[in-house]
Amino acid sequence: MYIIPAIDLLEGQVVRLVQGDMKKYKVYSQDPMEVAKGFVDMGIERLHIVDLDGAKSGDAVNFKVIEKMAAVSNLKIEVGGGIRSHAQLENYISAGVSFAIIGTAAVKDMEFTKEALSKYPRRIILGIDARKGKVATDGWYQDSGIEAIDLVLKYNDYEVESVIYTDIEKDGMLAGLNMTETIKFATNSPFPVIASGGISSAEDIRALYEQKDTRIAGCIVGKAFYEGRVDLAEEIVRMKGYKHG
Repeated sequence: MYIIPAIDLLEGQVVRLVQGDMKKYKVYSQDPMEVAKGFVDMGIERLHIVDLDGAKSGDAVNFKVIEKMAAVSNLKIEVGGGIRSHAQLENYISAGVSFAIIGTAAVKDMEFTKEALSKYPRRIILGIDARKGKVATDGWYQDSGIEAIDLVLKYNDYEVESVIYTDIEKDGMLAGLNMTETIKFATNSPFPVIASGGISSAEDIRALYEQKDTRIAGCIVGKAFYEGRVDLAEEIVRMKGYKHG
């Protein structure tokens, strides 16, 4: 199971939001490159980056810093936030990003999303941000009214790399995952699922690892790392030798 640390970029800084509210955030670093290098030193293989400015505006606001991070590290980088055009997608792929996350466009522009999946098989991740099981879009500001699993099933015929399932109400709260909804979604998903939103401790990570009958393939750790609640290096070593049951 992948343990994937998160770097959320707002005005070029590494921040964490509370329940997706851009007015409620804490700055953890003004140097994203330094943070990324720290993850490399820990033995991290994959990094989750969100352009929060881009998620709201629809433009790749933090592209330059993401491009630089992709160029100088051997991390598999997945990027989301405002990817709603072929030009943005191609720029990220050309910059060395391993996976592009499509969220809002997966709801509002299915034609674009399907074209992207066809052009870049196993390079596209669907970003499903859910509030009470329903998908939210536009940086979590808009509720679509669409059930999360129903949306994912619309892409069943495509080679989706994975699905990031984020419970918005748990995100940034350090209150633990919404295990009920996460497991329900992962049990019904046709694609591997990366759990996100609310991980508060190593115990949350291990609880996910025990879900043998679901398609959970990884988890994203953000605030719990930055607040010192999860030792990522220790958990990576633990996962390598960890057995189910």
